Amino acid sequence: MTLPTFRYHPDPVRSGSIVESDQTCSSCGESRGYIYDDQPYGEQEEDLTICPWCIADGSAHKKFDVEFMDEAVFEDDIPEAAIEEIVQRTPGYASWQGEAWPTCCGDATAFIMPAGIEEIRTPENYELEGMIFDHVVHGMGMSGSSVTRLVNSLNRDKGPTVYVFRCLHCKGPKFHIDFP
Repeated sequence: MTLPTFRYHPDPVRSGSIVESDQTCSSCGESRGYIYDDQPYGEQEEDLTICPWCIADGSAHKKFDVEFMDEAVFEDDIPEAAIEEIVQRTPGYASWQGEAWPTCCGDATAFIMPAGIEEIRTPENYELEGMIFDHVVHGMGMSGSSVTRLVNSLNRDKGPTVYVFRCLHCKGPKFHIDFP
């Protein structure tokens, strides 16, 4: 079965937000082979198991009055339609202290993956390391040897973790670094 397409989260299996599972979806009642690997935001009292199809078509949002990302993480310049699509019909991602969703070119960026230095220092991602250094220096205001120590300590599973995003328009990367 082909997974639905999410504009702002193009590969939720790679990012770990969607995982293989034989569990039944709380929304549609079907076992489709994949579930969202987090709990959505909402007032529900029980844990929900939600398949990607019920996220994509908005039925889980409507049925349970849940959201997959907190609206507070968005900057003011993101179009309301993008916020609505991400909050109601896009798998979110889990972070240590709090999510962020960067913007670029007047739109929300696409979430690519959580990463540590091990994931960054691979042939397909090698160009990101210098950009992460730049983000730490200019975006986070750090300097000196603390920059190198932070970048070298990045760890997908234990933190600190860099969350990698990509602009849908200029294709440039954006980052959010979070600490446990």
